[in-house]
Amino acid sequence: MTEVTPAVLVKDFDELKEKLSKFVNITKMVQIDICDGKFVPSISWPMGKNDGDSVESILNEEEGLPFWEHLDFEFDLMVLNAHKKFDFFARLGAKKIIFHIEAETEKDFKEFLESLDPYFKDNVEIGLAINTTTDINKLEPFINCVDFIQCMGIEKIGFQGEPFDERVLNQIKNLKLKYPEIKINVDGSVNENTAPLLIKAGADRLVIGSLLLQSYDIKETIKEFERL
Repeated sequence: MTEVTPAVLVKDFDELKEKLSKFVNITKMVQIDICDGKFVPSISWPMGKNDGDSVESILNEEEGLPFWEHLDFEFDLMVLNAHKKFDFFARLGAKKIIFHIEAETEKDFKEFLESLDPYFKDNVEIGLAINTTTDINKLEPFINCVDFIQCMGIEKIGFQGEPFDERVLNQIKNLKLKYPEIKINVDGSVNENTAPLLIKAGADRLVIGSLLLQSYDIKETIKEFERL
């Protein structure tokens, strides 16, 4: 059965609450897309100028992420040099953290991964995302330090509702040939037309954003994708 993870991209904490509420008692894991306005043009919670209060209340353990009792969270960090802010994102409550290879410098990022505290290695899964335009060989220095790879199904990342980029299909196939044991997520333009192609190419997990949020029956829609 295919694994399906909903994704949300939100402007502020109120919108985060509203969107996460749709997935309570439906799924266990939700991906939160985080954009810094530098690596990608868009800015999302918690990187906005007015997000300080909500962030501080979580860091000070006055409250947790919305519905943390029911949901686990995966942060997709479309953030320049995000590894430098790793402690910040881990303290916000992420169980999985995805870095984008194009947003990191090889030497610094490799040193970070290799020196990661054993506590975090045991409690936080690390993923590495790669754009459709990036050579998969760039993953080689890091592959033994990450738990999974995330292929982007769109060329223009940091936005929901972007068109499908077919180059991801060969990228997945080639990754499965080179690293048959690694788990592969696909994020971006996953829908009823592209999902069968992605699964056939070798995708293990589908990350779905706008399509689920627009569904009249989110639970049933997730089940339909899981059965593919």
